[in-house]
Amino acid sequence: MMIQKILVAYDASEAAALALSFANELAEHFDAKLFILSVAQPPEFGDEVETEAVIERSRSHFHHAFNLLGYRRLAPEDRPTTHVSVGRPAEQIVRYAEEHAIDHIVIGHRGHSGFERWLLGSVARQVIDHAPCAVTVIRG
Repeated sequence: MMIQKILVAYDASEAAALALSFANELAEHFDAKLFILSVAQPPEFGDEVETEAVIERSRSHFHHAFNLLGYRRLAPEDRPTTHVSVGRPAEQIVRYAEEHAIDHIVIGHRGHSGFERWLLGSVARQVIDHAPCAVTVIRG
């Protein structure tokens, strides 16, 4: 199996940091291009907030987080591609993978109780169910 493009879902959490570390190693091993995607979630309907302000704060937060990852010291052609999408995380991750012909997705697993997982599902589970490629879930 040849892996040329790796997408890591990054939300700046501890689980995402572990997933990013694994994705970096995988990309190095396969000499693959790394893509880092963060997703800004708009507030749920009924929340009394300024949607655009929330999204802009999220975008700013993730761009700042990308800068802290240390890739800026690499040559531009060696840096991962970073992007912030807006929407539901699982949908955006799958869509990005489809649009960019991603070969492999790496995502961190967030701990939920069994009941929460059953009731809500998890982003990782949804990505596994709908991804157009292989998915690796990294547990913390």
